[in-house]
Amino acid sequence: MTDAPNALGAYLRARRELITPESAGLTASGQRRVAGLRREEVALLAGISADYYLRLEQGRDRHPSVQVLESLARVLRLDEAAADYLLSLAAERPGRARRRPRRETVPAGIRKLLATLPLPAFAEGRYFDVLAVNPLATALSPLLVPGRNRLRDVFLDPAEQALYPGWETASRRLVAGFRQSVGADTGDPRLIELVGELSLASDQFRQLWARHDVQTREGAAVTLQHPQVGALTLNREKLAIGGTQGQLLVIYHPDAGTDAAEKLQLLASLSKTTFSYDTAGLTMT
Repeated sequence: MTDAPNALGAYLRARRELITPESAGLTASGQRRVAGLRREEVALLAGISADYYLRLEQGRDRHPSVQVLESLARVLRLDEAAADYLLSLAAERPGRARRRPRRETVPAGIRKLLATLPLPAFAEGRYFDVLAVNPLATALSPLLVPGRNRLRDVFLDPAEQALYPGWETASRRLVAGFRQSVGADTGDPRLIELVGELSLASDQFRQLWARHDVQTREGAAVTLQHPQVGALTLNREKLAIGGTQGQLLVIYHPDAGTDAAEKLQLLASLSKTTFSYDTAGLTMT
């Protein structure tokens, strides 16, 4: 066993503890000391030896075959994003010197696009830093300004939490998306710093991070409780920005003809950013 972080073993252990014997088709019997499956049960279901699985969790073998990983993904009920993450952990090569990543820079074309988009939009970095915004995004949330970090704000700022009626669900998805974004680079100094800070400051973050959930950073409908215009449900799109490492363009837009479209127009007028939205699409005014 090495002293290097054992990301693969930690992930297997966390996911194992979330699978009940009943859901895996086993009969639970006797006193169990673990919340989920035992190591030998995972090994049995995956078709590998208990000793070999123990070696994986303890970090004595960090590069199992794809076939073994796919079997473990099946037993642990991992979806496609989580299975890809598992494969990436086994592909990691230790011993490489870690360098603090360069400052993330938003392409000039994206900045120009943000300035003309008649919808709330911002550029988000790999670590969920807010890199660039337009005025309507800041009107939607005052904390959507360059230099802020979405993880810090959602977990540590009560006003930001109040925007989300389903805050617990939103925070769970946020952490799962963050783990997918940073990937298997567990020695990344920025990752260590940010996770350490939030783990100390937020019990909710610490518990969610320990689950090792992984979710693709993709669009979804989101309901916000805005202090000026009330509840509004918007579509939140997350579009990859070409030529960058993990940056996304995040855009909020309403369904045409809904009260959310009217409320967003009201919010735009309050923030002195005007637009019209109809079945023909968006038009700057």
